[in-house]
Amino acid sequence: MFDVDLLINALTTLLVTLDPPGLAPIFLSLTVGLSRQQRFQVATRGSLIAFFILAAFALFGDGILGLLGISIGAFRIAGGMLLFWIAFEMIFEKRQERKEKAGETAITKDHLHNIAVFPLALPLVAGPGAISATILLGSSFPSALERVQLIVVIAASMAILFLALVIAERIDRFLGVTGRAILTRLLGVILAALAVQFVVDGVRSAFQV
Repeated sequence: MFDVDLLINALTTLLVTLDPPGLAPIFLSLTVGLSRQQRFQVATRGSLIAFFILAAFALFGDGILGLLGISIGAFRIAGGMLLFWIAFEMIFEKRQERKEKAGETAITKDHLHNIAVFPLALPLVAGPGAISATILLGSSFPSALERVQLIVVIAASMAILFLALVIAERIDRFLGVTGRAILTRLLGVILAALAVQFVVDGVRSAFQV
């Protein structure tokens, strides 16, 4: 039925991976010169596209792994290592620099056209880390009812992300440079711990410990 601890763990993993507060200032840089209504439209479209991408991987990710002959234990280990690298980048501010470079590329080449798709939905929101985390979480929700619960968790995460994008200006002013740095590092430590747990679970599954 409903495993509250599992649902909270899934929500925490997704939110830390998505990093709404860290994405807010990047969203502002992507949408510079746009009106508040235009920013709202970009945030809405980007969040919806990212939701459908993650929902698809939540539903069919393990099936794709099965076709490729990859065990869920092996993917847990690989995904955990990837999430740990993302956590490492968050702690040492490398991820923020990479996201900002992706934003700058989009502004230069596309002149803000279709930025809801690239780079907002892909790769800033539904990037490799979020996709890996979603597939990993999907293995913990095997039944149809549990997958519905996971989809609800993804929807809740996207709703929080959407809210962060809508009030991005307020978040950026409230946190400031120091606040963003502290929050990003704190979330990085939490994500590192979750990543290690994924690796431990993967090792147990792969070697039947």
